[in-house]
Amino acid sequence: MNTDTNHEEACRDLSTWTIEHLQAFATDARGQELEAVRVAAQAHAYRSDQPLETRRQWAKLSLLANERMHGDGPADQVREANQNFMLRMWIIDQLGPDSKDPDWSPETLASDTLGALALAPSEAGALASQWRDLAIEQIRELRWHKILTAHLDRLVNHLRPGPTRDQLFVWTETRRLLP
Repeated sequence: MNTDTNHEEACRDLSTWTIEHLQAFATDARGQELEAVRVAAQAHAYRSDQPLETRRQWAKLSLLANERMHGDGPADQVREANQNFMLRMWIIDQLGPDSKDPDWSPETLASDTLGALALAPSEAGALASQWRDLAIEQIRELRWHKILTAHLDRLVNHLRPGPTRDQLFVWTETRRLLP
């Protein structure tokens, strides 16, 4: 029996690790290791048999791993932002907002979302109306906007009436037009 192989297998099943062990591992992890940390921590955050605060801690670890994984390219930034937005939205939806923590604040998530969007809804809508005639780069940008706004239908329900909510509501309508 090869103990090195057994050790490697145990290391790959990060779902069995404690949060402290996984946090320590994430400190030096890179690439696919960070992705494994992100996924394992997120799975723990989804476990309804755990206390709310424990689930939020797991979600924080997932966000941290996601942030550390990013590359400098636009596709990497969109992937990071989308995973961040979707997990934060899930926590807000399922565990409730937390006014003491900006990660679980609907207003902060709304602001972060708007900050990640390069186009105004009117620009995106105008481009979407003729998307088949656009260059591949423009189509990609429209797709990225669609990805980055995937959580808005749920987020607008957590926001007080006002300009930010109105702007996000326009994005929910525009999103339906995007390729």
